[in-house]
Amino acid sequence: MKFSDFNLHSDVMQSVDAVGYEKPTPVQELAIPVIMQEKDIIACAQTGTGKTAAYVLPILHIIISDKNRSDSIKALIIAPTRELAVQIDQQMEGFSYFAGVSSIAVYGGGSGTDFEVEKKAIKTGAEVIVATPGRLISHINLGYVDFSQLKILVLDEADRMLDMGFLPDIQKIISHVPPKRQTLMFSATMPGEIRKLARKEMNDPSEINLAVSKPAENVLQAAYLVYDNQKTALLKSLIKGRDLPSVLVFSATKSSVKTLEKELKKLKFNVKAIHSDLEQDERKIVLREFKNREIQILVATDIVSRGIDIDNISLVLNYNVPQDVEDYVHRVGRTARAEKTGIAITFINDREVRNFKNIERFIETDIRKISLPEELGTGPEYDTIPKRNTMHGKFNKNRNPSARNRPKKH
Repeated sequence: MKFSDFNLHSDVMQSVDAVGYEKPTPVQELAIPVIMQEKDIIACAQTGTGKTAAYVLPILHIIISDKNRSDSIKALIIAPTRELAVQIDQQMEGFSYFAGVSSIAVYGGGSGTDFEVEKKAIKTGAEVIVATPGRLISHINLGYVDFSQLKILVLDEADRMLDMGFLPDIQKIISHVPPKRQTLMFSATMPGEIRKLARKEMNDPSEINLAVSKPAENVLQAAYLVYDNQKTALLKSLIKGRDLPSVLVFSATKSSVKTLEKELKKLKFNVKAIHSDLEQDERKIVLREFKNREIQILVATDIVSRGIDIDNISLVLNYNVPQDVEDYVHRVGRTARAEKTGIAITFINDREVRNFKNIERFIETDIRKISLPEELGTGPEYDTIPKRNTMHGKFNKNRNPSARNRPKKH
């Protein structure tokens, strides 16, 4: 199938042709025709599958094709992070180049001037609003947001928004939009809360399920068993002297990200960090430099795991095992985008083995464990103490002490 088979408006197809799109991804092939029929849809697809274009293109088609088109808000797209909101707005701007559809990204962290720019765009009727929940509610509370002509509501990364505690904000936003509308929900997973929200807010939605919560097949996944004091040396050995122009390193907390950035700078690597302590403008600059290959290594918290839109990342490295299986999937999804191959490596310390086994079980894959370089010595064993014998890392004294020496069951 080709994009020309969708019969998108000619102004939209001009942009599709300009960016070189020819063959749609599976989620695009399934979602675009349904959305063009102005039906509700709930789509479950892994990151990096082209889901943003899957709804942006038909939204533009619907807006342009409306014979009664006016200067009012037609579509509202809600996203969990400012990075994702910016990414979506950039795609909206690119694909609407020949169509003249106005849009604006509305998100927190900017200056008072940014807020005024958003306010002016909202009041004068930007046709598409891409917003984070909290910032949009700030505008709604001031009384000038008019959703009376809204036709389409999109909830992107719905599972992530619920994880971040945005459900009350989403419900408040929904209370301000017309009940008669088209609702599109995109999510990497479909927990019960998402299905409950869909039943309440959607009208007989079509469902799309694609490779739920599994990394793309073209990602080469591997792992090292390594103690914390060996990690920096191992990272150096993996990157030094290799053809890896673009390396994305995820670490658990902003303090660990800052520490790792300092350590890598001491080793003379071209590296910068991104985390929630940076101002929005600073984060934009760092992401732009990484995208333009002006810096080789970007060290980040999960703040960018779903919001970064950069192709050809050579290596994604988990400096720690993510606590959440979904975070692993989204971290790994930053490489091997747009049907390209990629490498994802995870460092597993002695306290993270159980978490990593949970990840393997969830994605139904035994990830290859690579031996440490000889000069680093040996790492932890890939084994864990049975959970029944542990309590916060210590032996559970309320149980029979003899259980400590019982053989493990396989």
